[in-house]
Amino acid sequence: MPSITSQYLARYRRITADDGSGDLLPVTGAQRRFALVRSLDPAGRPDVVPMFFAFPHGTVDPARLQAASRRLAARHTALRSRPTVVRGTPVLHVGEPDIRVNRTAPAPGERPADTLRRALVSWDPQGPPLRLFLVRDDEHRTEDLLAVALDHAVCDGRSLARIAEELGAAYATESLVAPEETEAELAAYREAVLLQLAAEERADTPEAAAYWADRLRAVRAHAPAPRPERVPAGTLPSGSAEARLPAHDGRVPFPGLLDACRAAASALYGPDRVVPLGYPWGGRPSGAHPVVGCFLNTVVFPAATGHEPAPEVTADAWWDDLDQADMPFDAVVAAARSAGPGWNGALDGLLTVDDDSRRPPLVLAGVEGREVHIDGRPVRAPFAVSVTQGAEIRLRMVWDRAVHDDATAHRAFDALADALRPVARAVG
Repeated sequence: MPSITSQYLARYRRITADDGSGDLLPVTGAQRRFALVRSLDPAGRPDVVPMFFAFPHGTVDPARLQAASRRLAARHTALRSRPTVVRGTPVLHVGEPDIRVNRTAPAPGERPADTLRRALVSWDPQGPPLRLFLVRDDEHRTEDLLAVALDHAVCDGRSLARIAEELGAAYATESLVAPEETEAELAAYREAVLLQLAAEERADTPEAAAYWADRLRAVRAHAPAPRPERVPAGTLPSGSAEARLPAHDGRVPFPGLLDACRAAASALYGPDRVVPLGYPWGGRPSGAHPVVGCFLNTVVFPAATGHEPAPEVTADAWWDDLDQADMPFDAVVAAARSAGPGWNGALDGLLTVDDDSRRPPLVLAGVEGREVHIDGRPVRAPFAVSVTQGAEIRLRMVWDRAVHDDATAHRAFDALADALRPVARAVG
């Protein structure tokens, strides 16, 4: 039987043979995952990835920023292509870089962060994949907030730093993007995606399917969790907690981060559960140009709660997983479902890890924006953990208040941080 990747490519080729415009591009396995995530959402919401920056009041010129964002999108095919589904098949539709800066002011009694949060909740899936929201607080005249937001289906974590850097560079110059430059990047992007799909097709083997079917056999639907009796009126949809831990000039090994997430899951879900945790892994395919796009696969780690395995046990399992990590997510889900009913690909927890040396600030006309967090936005998973490693470990967890009450979530965050403290000391 043909693999899921082979079946996708066959459907894509039939669609483009009928279309003939050349405007439809294939999508990677990572992008197909976001199409799956959107299909599982009752409201059909896409995943949106925002970066938030605070600038001194009046620093940002909206017209100049809009022109810069259009030049940025003209240089990168993914940023001017809308994710869509044609005859049941996910594709990217290449269009013009129609980017606008949505400028607004806070409503009476509203904080700028509330204004941005409201703007992102009203995200129209039919609009461009890159959008900018500028909230200018003319009443208090302290700081203005800028959100650079993207549909996750057109970018992964490795693209975000480059987008911030190039947006600043485009703001500093008025040079136009030549049509031949746009066409060359389109060809490079298409080649990168086809190389990625070829790699996924090679990884989508019966042996890999058997591995993941066995590995995820115990995963069913979302791990049962008692829903809060009620979310108080006026409460934001998600809660958050953060901490800073000493890094002792070292990095926490990835298996240590997985075990810390397991400790959090144990506090959230109780013992004797197998909680599917997802984390991004991979990179651009060998030989491909370093294009902006969505290439990082999501790997699933089945975290068994209620016990604390020795660190080497988690490390061995993780290394085995990496041998099969190139198998695309939708193929992994299909393999897991073949081994038992119940799991549809929804993840109970997400883990992302960043290196703070790889996150350049957004600089507009020589003014460096201060990156900030805006809490309370809807989250895609019941809980999500982000770790930034550098001179210190910055630890952050958010949770869906419709699934976890705040008291339980804070206990889970404490378990997460406690699990990392001895690991950080050992690394140092």
